[in-house]
Amino acid sequence: MNFSVLIPARMASTRLPDKPLADLGGLPMVVRVAQVALQSGAQQVAVATDDARVQAACAAHGITALMTRADHPSGSDRLAEACDLLGLADDAVVVNLQGDEPLMPPEALRQAAELLHQRSDCDISTLAHPIEVVSEFTNPNVVKVVTDARGTALYFSRAPIAWWRDGFAHGLDQLPAERPLRHIGLYAYRVGFLRRFPRLGVAPLERLESLEQLRALWHGHRIAVWVTPEAPMPGVDTPEDLARAQAWFAKGSR
Repeated sequence: MNFSVLIPARMASTRLPDKPLADLGGLPMVVRVAQVALQSGAQQVAVATDDARVQAACAAHGITALMTRADHPSGSDRLAEACDLLGLADDAVVVNLQGDEPLMPPEALRQAAELLHQRSDCDISTLAHPIEVVSEFTNPNVVKVVTDARGTALYFSRAPIAWWRDGFAHGLDQLPAERPLRHIGLYAYRVGFLRRFPRLGVAPLERLESLEQLRALWHGHRIAVWVTPEAPMPGVDTPEDLARAQAWFAKGSR
């Protein structure tokens, strides 16, 4: 099974300035993320950035880093340019690992890639896990997904879905018997789809929910979903997240 991993890494974070270069156990975070990708069995790993400082940090640790344009409107556009720079064929599979996910299990990347190789009817694959806490189900910052019988995504939403008829009967203090699924923001793509995606019109549902994956569904592209039993450790978005990740690496956990 052949696949590549692309890691978009920009320095534009407002909540955590210079995030890709944040120190995690003596290495920049973007290097830690690349190490996760290298452990996944990928044939090729590359960071896609628009900042020379990120490229230099990667080069210092033997990580390939591609300089991409600074004016891309979305991460998918940046990935499409990276595919062109690498000369990847349209039928190749790439996994998009965000540059702030140093604690993502390497096997999750393999699962996403393997699923897309298995599902020739889909252009994208992603992951989800069962929600076990009511507060996550109702939290709009937690993206939910519902699937069909084959595990193909029907819809993604910030709202609590699927909603059962008597959901309000007990004051939102319980979950439905069939556990809802939380979306994990890890994707595998066919390169040909990535090259077409930036030219697809923005979907009304995408604007409403602020979820880019709804553009793919709106235009008729299928997304396969692999359900994992447990949630991966969270990414790094805030100073509190960074402190937690630093403590993890200080213990020598990875």
